[in-house]
Amino acid sequence: MEEEEVDLVGFPKPGGHTAKFTFPLCKPASAPSEVQLQQSPNEARWPLPALVRNGSLYLCLVLPSIEPELRQVNVVLAGVAPLAPDHVDPVTGSRAETVIDAAPGLGTAVVDGTSSADHYVLNGMAVADHGCLSPDRLQDLRATGARLADGLGAPQDVEWAYDGDGTLWLLQSRPITTLFPAPPPSGQADTRLYVEFGHVQGMLQPATPMGMSTLKSMVAGMLASFGLTVEVVDIGGRLYGDLTDAMRDPSTRQRLVKLMAVDFGPRAQQVVEYLLDDPRFAPRKSARKRSAAALKTGPKAVAGILGALARPAKARATVFDEIERLRREPVTDPATAAELLTLVGDESSTRTDAIIWPVVSGLVVSAALPPLLKGVAGDDEIRTVLGGMPYNVTIEMDLALWEVARRAQAYRDQLLTTPPQELATAYLAGELPDFGLDGFLARYGNRSAAEVDVGVPRWSEDPTPVFTMLANCLQVTDPEQAPHVRFQRAVARAEAMLTELDLRARRAHRLRGRVAGFFLRRSRELTGLREAGKFAGLYALRDRRRRLLLIGAELQAQGLLLQADDVMFLTPPEMRTAVEGGADRHTLLETIAARRATYDRELRRRTVPVALLSDGTDVETQLPPRTADDRTLTGMGAAPGKVTGRARVVRNPVHAALEPGEILVAPTTDPGWTPLFLTAGGLVTETGAVMAHGPTVAREYGIPAVICVPGATEHIHTGQVITVDGAAGTVTVEEARDQRSEPDSPWSKAG
Repeated sequence: MEEEEVDLVGFPKPGGHTAKFTFPLCKPASAPSEVQLQQSPNEARWPLPALVRNGSLYLCLVLPSIEPELRQVNVVLAGVAPLAPDHVDPVTGSRAETVIDAAPGLGTAVVDGTSSADHYVLNGMAVADHGCLSPDRLQDLRATGARLADGLGAPQDVEWAYDGDGTLWLLQSRPITTLFPAPPPSGQADTRLYVEFGHVQGMLQPATPMGMSTLKSMVAGMLASFGLTVEVVDIGGRLYGDLTDAMRDPSTRQRLVKLMAVDFGPRAQQVVEYLLDDPRFAPRKSARKRSAAALKTGPKAVAGILGALARPAKARATVFDEIERLRREPVTDPATAAELLTLVGDESSTRTDAIIWPVVSGLVVSAALPPLLKGVAGDDEIRTVLGGMPYNVTIEMDLALWEVARRAQAYRDQLLTTPPQELATAYLAGELPDFGLDGFLARYGNRSAAEVDVGVPRWSEDPTPVFTMLANCLQVTDPEQAPHVRFQRAVARAEAMLTELDLRARRAHRLRGRVAGFFLRRSRELTGLREAGKFAGLYALRDRRRRLLLIGAELQAQGLLLQADDVMFLTPPEMRTAVEGGADRHTLLETIAARRATYDRELRRRTVPVALLSDGTDVETQLPPRTADDRTLTGMGAAPGKVTGRARVVRNPVHAALEPGEILVAPTTDPGWTPLFLTAGGLVTETGAVMAHGPTVAREYGIPAVICVPGATEHIHTGQVITVDGAAGTVTVEEARDQRSEPDSPWSKAG
């Protein structure tokens, strides 16, 4: 008897699903016909492990009624196929195609890549008649694999073989664990385009079911206020918008490219530009009419934007007065869950004209600068003007945290040597001295990473991330690298560049130069407000979360939930049914457990498609490949400057220790990440837009940033020396990964 490692279904981890089986290697056996794939896969315990010994292939038969044993199979051809109940292409994500690789012989050359295989793409149309597989066998493989995947409940990566008698054998089957979920059925026959909205907010992790419901309502309400109707859908726990109609509308399709560049970033822009030439998205006569909301919004927008441009100080005062009103708004919570339902039923956005039009005016001003300064200033010079920006609530929060760190110097050793989670527990128990954290959390405790998800704990509930960031701040010992000093340097550079560009513009074009100068000055007075709208909306999310947890606590007391925050894994209708007494406890707990498992699995997903077609195709896989050498990664410059330093790869900010001067490499960043910038020497992200949170804050501190670098967290490793060029939009790896490189920070659950 020998032990042999085999792959087993049920151990879904990328890179191998191994378990130990013990069975005789050479014992002859007469195999029951049930194990052949002509029969239902449910009659055997799947998969059936295969072994190669001395140039022959053996199949381990595992049936409920017999001990494991081997049968020699006379293989004439074999291969690999990712198979699903319908179709699946594991590279593009398309559910309209199936790919099969095959080669004569044992098939080991296909698996280990040592020889070229015959490659087939099946899409329900004509079947190829070349290579070692006949059309009949291709269809046989497709149908058999579909049956197998359907029986196992998930798409499978299948290794198979045909013997000399034409019998098809399953050798191994693994679940395809990295396939991104396909969009839900749209109810329309044509191809649809879905663009991921989380990139705008710097959020790639999935939303909880309750958070998704709230987000969908908020986004739909916000778009409706502009007279826009976009279907918002949940795909893999992420928020996607159906932009098909806008792509086909002759009046909006070209403007959509510019919108993507400003708000969604270059990745989304490239996708839209690529699809403009796709016949499936050719212009069509639009049947849409301007809504009443759009007709109302137009005059209000013009008045609000012009008013802010004319009197920026008054506009700012109005914005901050409104934020303070929302912060101090008295809140009274009803006593019962049934009464609370009425309050949590309103998921609409709390944005008001007092906030939104000054914010939009800042975005308009910054977007107008490149065309006004064309031929006069480079993009990096314009971004310098947009650095060190005053009136940014996120920067004010970061500097407030720095002030807390300064006051905490007397407790430096304790804060640096005690694990952040222990410090958080002690703080919540009232066991830590007062060094200003109470005041910080009173104002900013409703923030967190992924804060737009109402299901995510806030800093006031779990201040572990705050203690992590305080420890980072306490490691800054060089006065010149203090965040407030760096910010003031960025302010000085911005003001000097503004003066220079104003002078250049007036010399180049007298009238346009005066307009450019006006917009340059207004950019310093209004663009910093871009964070104010979201910041104001967090107060409503804070109140909604508190009320949802009160409902959850009552349901827990009734035995319907195991813990109060289980309510975040229900939908609003399910929650209402539970409160009204119509829910089955067993079904409810099963539903929550399944959704938590899905949520935890999606938290570990490293990449999220920026755009999907309705058949599941990741559009970026269709784009022409970028050209780059082995050491240089290309993205988009978002904050000017050049810096060389050691990389720190972080996938979650909760436990991220970032030493002064290290370059932060992350999938994305939202405001909950920005305190890490207090010590960072540079920023590299895989997603984003020039005006998104991360690049904006990077510019405020004057640290170089490159965004939209594909696979940055995979290509770069913690400890490697890299150079970030924010003007060129490149990241150069100066040294290969070696034994000194530290492990990258793991992706753990946020909060």
